[in-house]
Amino acid sequence: MRDKTGMQEWTARGLIAIVLGMNLACAIDFIARPNLYLGAYELSGEVGRVVIIGFGILFLMWQVPYFFALFHPYRYRIALIQAILMQTIGFIGESLLLRTIPTQHAVLRESILRFVYFDGGGLLLLILAFLIGSRTHFTKTELSS
Repeated sequence: MRDKTGMQEWTARGLIAIVLGMNLACAIDFIARPNLYLGAYELSGEVGRVVIIGFGILFLMWQVPYFFALFHPYRYRIALIQAILMQTIGFIGESLLLRTIPTQHAVLRESILRFVYFDGGGLLLLILAFLIGSRTHFTKTELSS
């Protein structure tokens, strides 16, 4: 029985690691190679470069709860809940933002749509990790009784 709960805990960690890894990759790429993203957000010049790097820094700082959730999905369940809430805000906010962008800005719409998919997929993985982590805790509690 303990092997099963250990596997569930590692599965939850794996799902969190996927989301964290993707988020970190995005953050680091925005910081390291901002010029690649200028056109996607209809930005240019030094101001555009700084805006993209700023986004990367924000993405990076938003990952703090994910590290705690990854370390121990149930013990730091509140961090996982925070990560889920953050992903939810991103998914809903970007979905609403997308609706406000006129169709003639096709490249910008596609860029925001990628974030909708990105955060929506991450949200599903984090919810699954939470459910697995909760199940693991309940299983361990039942073993202790």
